Amino acid sequence: MTIYTGRGDKGQTDLRTMDRVSKDSRRIEAYGTVDEVNALVGVVRPTGYDDIDGHLRDVQNHLHIVQADFANPSPEEGDPQLAERHVEEIEAIIDEADAELDPLESFILPSGSEPGAKLHHARAVCRRAERRAVSLAAEEAGVNETAIVYLNRLSDALFTLARLVNKREGVREESPTY
Repeated sequence: MTIYTGRGDKGQTDLRTMDRVSKDSRRIEAYGTVDEVNALVGVVRPTGYDDIDGHLRDVQNHLHIVQADFANPSPEEGDPQLAERHVEEIEAIIDEADAELDPLESFILPSGSEPGAKLHHARAVCRRAERRAVSLAAEEAGVNETAIVYLNRLSDALFTLARLVNKREGVREESPTY
């Protein structure tokens, strides 16, 4: 099987239901931006920390579920869908990382070690993915709200993991000056 089909040459693509939609539809924007987050998480992995790498591997698998979820306007029993347990897994990652960190007392600049800065970048793109998902849900019925909650929590997790990596790397957090 070849990777190219030519079916998208005129600006259309298939959803999971095989309905054809414009490549600039809100649905495609939503799951395409989730794909960007997934690629950025893949760029940062391996961080050099087995626990964090394991969490990021789980996140990448979750993000594939989000993409499949958003690509399917009419999910049926057994179709991939993000569930509350995925949100709970992300919250557990945040809580575990937070236990190792000093309390956050002010805004910080998104920078630091190489893996820390890459996690901050992934967090910023995750926020964009969340905005795209909210926009999709406002336009179309049936968007899995749990997937939107997941993206919100994931951006918090990526921020927290960036802080954790930077701490482990001995990089001091910097606050913005106003």
